Amino acid sequence: MADSKIEIKVGSISFSGEGSGDWLSKQLDKVLAKIPEPAALAPTEGTGSGGDADAHQSGGVQISKASGTLAAFLKGANASESQPRKFLATAVWLHDAGKRNRLTTPDISGALSQHNQGKLANASDCLIKNATKGFCVREGKQFYVTNEGRDSLK
Repeated sequence: MADSKIEIKVGSISFSGEGSGDWLSKQLDKVLAKIPEPAALAPTEGTGSGGDADAHQSGGVQISKASGTLAAFLKGANASESQPRKFLATAVWLHDAGKRNRLTTPDISGALSQHNQGKLANASDCLIKNATKGFCVREGKQFYVTNEGRDSLK
């Protein structure tokens, strides 16, 4: 039985799959690797329907639910130097990529590792620092990014 399902469309290219999360992630990475610039294929103006291909602006960071690599997102969010900022930007990217509403610190560490973006020295400490600033809200072992957290990535 499949535990994950994804369907995306970037311009004229579409991908849908169903299976284990790890397998599905690997397949999606293969598809994305074949697309030179997914953001260039997406329409520049939204359809107005609020669909997944619509992009929205969060400060100076262009966020598109259907396109963009983690590396490009981190670069656009200027999140390469500060570990808490890298943690926060990765959480926003995962959320906007449709991974889940609630994340855990292993989700962040795993995404960074899977996308070859280095490690965090202490992901739990990064979460605590972001929560202290009001950028994240913890709910047990999970958390979500607040609007203030998104705005801080300007």
